[in-house]
Parts: sequence; C-alpha cells; structure tokens
Amino acid sequence: MTTTYAVLSEGLQKRYGDVHALRGLDLAVPEGTVCGVLGPNGAGKTTAVRVLTTLTAPDAGSARVAGRDIRREPAEVRRRISVTGQYASVDGDLSGAENLRLFARLLRAPRSRADELLERFGLTEAADRPARTYSGGMRRRLDLAAGLIVPPQVLFLDEPTTGLDPHSRNGIWDAVRGLASQGTTVLLTTQYLEEADQLADEIVLIDDGRAAHRGTPAELKARIGSYAEVVVADTAFLEAAAGVLDRLTGSEPALDPERRTVGAVTLDGTLTLPRIVREVDAAGVHLVDATLRPPTLDEVFLRLTDRTPPADRKEVAA
Repeated sequence: MTTTYAVLSEGLQKRYGDVHALRGLDLAVPEGTVCGVLGPNGAGKTTAVRVLTTLTAPDAGSARVAGRDIRREPAEVRRRISVTGQYASVDGDLSGAENLRLFARLLRAPRSRADELLERFGLTEAADRPARTYSGGMRRRLDLAAGLIVPPQVLFLDEPTTGLDPHSRNGIWDAVRGLASQGTTVLLTTQYLEEADQLADEIVLIDDGRAAHRGTPAELKARIGSYAEVVVADTAFLEAAAGVLDRLTGSEPALDPERRTVGAVTLDGTLTLPRIVREVDAAGVHLVDATLRPPTLDEVFLRLTDRTPPADRKEVAA
C-alpha cells in the first residue's frame, strides 16, 4: 500500500544571519496521523512550523503540505491547514458563540458550523458568556474550535495544554485523538513530553536544525534500553549504590539526594531486578525499593539531547 504524506519536506534550510535555524530538515508525516515534534530550545521547531505554514520562506529545500508546494502554492497550502498557537487568539470581549460565528463569517462557513463546534467542545452552556470569563481549559477548547471552522487537512498545534489542569488537558487530548481518527493530520509541537507520549503516532526529535531521531514512542524508548532505579534508606548509601549501578549498567548513574534515589539506563537486556537487588545488598546498601522499567519519554529526550547548545545558537521566531 502506498503511503500518502500530509507533510513532506526535503532538505529545508533557513538562516538568519549567522544563525542556522534549519540545516536540512526532512519530514514525512502520513495522512491521518499525529506527529509529535520535539526538541530542545533553539533546535529549530518554531522555524520549521513557520516555514511549513508559509509564514517564512526557506532558503533552500522543498516541502509539500496537504499536497501543495509551500513555495509555488502558498495560498493553496493556507486553505488546507489550520494553525493553533500556544496562546488563545480569541477575542475576550466577545462571547464564545460570537467568536466562532465571526470566524465562520470570515471563512464563509455556515453559521451552524459555529453551533456545531460549541456543542462538540462542550461549550454550549457558556456560549453566551464573554470569553474572558472562561477558564484556561475552556479558552483553549474555544481556540481549537476556531481553528476547525473549516475542517483542515493538516492542523499545526503548538503547546496545546500549557498551564491546564489534568481534567482540561485530558479534554484537549480527547479532541486531538478525535480529529486524527476523522482523518486530520496533526503536527504537534510540545515541551510536555507525556503529551507526545499519549498522542503521537510518531515522534521526530529535531536537534540542531535537523531531524536527529524519529520513531514511535515505544521505539525511541527501546533505543536507550531500560531504566534501573533504587531507593536507599539513607543518603549515606547513595555513593555505594551508584557504584553498583555504574558497574551493572555501564552508564553514569543519576543521584537524587532529596528522593534518596540512584538511577541509570542500561542496554543490557539480560539485567534483571533480582540481580540488581542482590548486588546492591552485597555492597552493604540498605534498600527501600528497586525498579527496572522502560524509560519515560522525558528520560529518552534527556539522553538523546545530552549536550549543552552553543551559546550563540538560538531559535529565531521572526
């Protein structure tokens, strides 16, 4: 079966003076999937989104979004996409209903579309209240609804749940899953790694302006192995426990005196929890707890981007 890509870029480059924001970015996002775009600050995420949404022209390379060329057909690209930024763009003085009806009028969509989205995002009861009286979660849902007045083929979603409580966050996650199930492709940029773990079919880790790593969350976790962690009875045992984990895992352990924990990643598939417990006990360390588990996406991110960026490299949003 031939895969159809909603976002396909090859060798995208963008430079601002001496700053290389993109250094040959390649992306391939299949239709109807959620792609999580991660990366440290200054990696090029913002520039990549600006280029793909035709807000900034690349210096070199090519890209097609929703089947249209970003250089030759920017207007056609814009007709097929929606961009929802980190901060709500709705008018706080207008009610929720007035905001959506305004967008519907500007985009020549039927008025009923606004009412449909208010119901879909659970905003019907608050529809006539000024948007400034909405909670953070409600404003984010209203903002997302505004971006769907005309159903997009590709939705660029930037930090959709920043500052939201768990209940509101779960509501946004459910909405994103629903969009993908209906065929919308979602390009999600987020610093909240659990969000990417929950939503993304594939993750692309951008580093130094390139797609440095890619794969499903499970594939990226498997790449760095398992995570061994022990909790000791007293901070006096931390160094001894670290010595044992260093020897067993072959990687430098991380110590947390406040939690009295020592942890280290391991690629040794034969290492078992009973062996860890035996070896630590043999070193005279009094244990409270021990685990051997798959790494979190946060640990994967830190491991794969374990470097200090050059002082002069920064992300340019202009």
